[in-house]
Amino acid sequence: AINTEITSLDAAFGRLLLAGANAAAVLVTDEAELDGLPQDARDAAAQAATARGHEGAWLLELQLPTQQSVLSSLRDRGLRERVMTASLTRGAGGEHDTRATLLGLVRLRAERARLLGFEHHAAYVAADATAGSSDAVAQMLARLAPAPVANARAEGAELEAALRADHPGATLEPWDWAYYAERVRQERRSLDESALRPYLELEHVIADGVFHAANLLYGLTFSERHDLVGYHPDVRVFEVFDSDGSGLGLFLGDWWTRPAKRGGAWMNSFVEQSTLLGDAPVVVNNLNVPKPPPGQPTLLTWDEVITVFHEFGHALHGLLSHVRYPSQSGTNVPRDFVEYPSQVNEMWAWDPQVLRSFAVHHETGEPMPEEWVETLLAARQDGEGFATTEYLAAALLDQAWYRLTPEQVPTDVDDVEPFEAAALEAVGLAYAPVPPRYRTTYFNHVFGSGYSAGYYAYIWSEVLDADTVEWFAENGGLRRENGDTFRSRLLARGGSIDPLRSFADLRGRAPDIAPLLARRGLTGASA
Repeated sequence: AINTEITSLDAAFGRLLLAGANAAAVLVTDEAELDGLPQDARDAAAQAATARGHEGAWLLELQLPTQQSVLSSLRDRGLRERVMTASLTRGAGGEHDTRATLLGLVRLRAERARLLGFEHHAAYVAADATAGSSDAVAQMLARLAPAPVANARAEGAELEAALRADHPGATLEPWDWAYYAERVRQERRSLDESALRPYLELEHVIADGVFHAANLLYGLTFSERHDLVGYHPDVRVFEVFDSDGSGLGLFLGDWWTRPAKRGGAWMNSFVEQSTLLGDAPVVVNNLNVPKPPPGQPTLLTWDEVITVFHEFGHALHGLLSHVRYPSQSGTNVPRDFVEYPSQVNEMWAWDPQVLRSFAVHHETGEPMPEEWVETLLAARQDGEGFATTEYLAAALLDQAWYRLTPEQVPTDVDDVEPFEAAALEAVGLAYAPVPPRYRTTYFNHVFGSGYSAGYYAYIWSEVLDADTVEWFAENGGLRRENGDTFRSRLLARGGSIDPLRSFADLRGRAPDIAPLLARRGLTGASA
């Protein structure tokens, strides 16, 4: 009965969140407010407004995380505040209030954990994961927290100085961060995020980026099947062939946002690979990139490029699976291991050979200027204080909610925000200019998408990922031999053997946290 009700509330949370996000989209009627927004983004906003019956206006639709991509370019501080406020307040009241639903989920999961003999839901989840215990998760997150917050405060001081040059005496707010981070980066690195977009066109990123890297590493080729109809007109279908020319499976791409589609980016398996049943895999990648007007290109930000590579890493986990039972296929591994292969695949976006292949101007075909490529590579650690702090805040919120016993779960929806504030304060992550990547009321991962008490998995998996990136570097990088080894020792095995044994077979030892600390600029954190 509890499982049935949890499933119902999970779905209800997702519906409320989607409806609330659609309702919270920010309508702009004065084009002057859009100063700084690239033309392609304006066109997409105009098309979105027209589709909702607001001809002659612009609609800034919300993405799932707290930060919104338009904030890095909008010069109008008032509009930035409207967008960020709309993002931060989703689900916290009104017609689409998610608070009663999420409290019901927390309470039911706590009750179920007790029935099954666990102290709380976080303990129940960790027992079946590579972490082994919720205490191990808590200890890792607590060790990591101090250094990124210190880094974020140092970054914030620099951004506030830039803000005050425009607005004397102003205090840095969450809606200022992305804009002034981009401004400071341009001054320091001479690199404008908006200037990169014409070189980051979706078709090139897919064909000459993710598909190209998969060919170099694993010998895979992709052929679009126009004769196969997807579940929506926007969905594209590709047949995937192995290095010997044999059919491997199908890959579907669903890249554009639409009102009935939940936010975020994710991968699903429609058919799990299985030698027992003779089934070849069918997988899909979903993004939520604004759809441009007909005939215009889909231009991406650099963060969106990384997301494309990340989600395709999940797709490769499904496509390259070679196991007997469908229940052990591909991404059917512990939650704190499932993000590992996808995070490894992000490295190829940064690989100079792959980057130079896909980063070409969508009109002229000219490659991205070499000095821009070098600057982009040099800037990889910029903003890591912010990125790590906002992620850890969300991961610790997830743990805080799911470490409650049934009696400890609040019964009043007005207690949700105070609980969140107290939880962040307790671990030293209450830094106002950097809110959590997801606040409680729109935290779809843990209240509507299967990651309850498991959002820590991204950084837990990144320990394995950073260590594996070193393995690739030690063995020559983008080489077919490396791809074949990674495929056979890890991707192909899915959940058929203990995941950490797969890692040890690849690396020759247990994971080392040092590469992660170096990557994120956290060398001051205790290892």
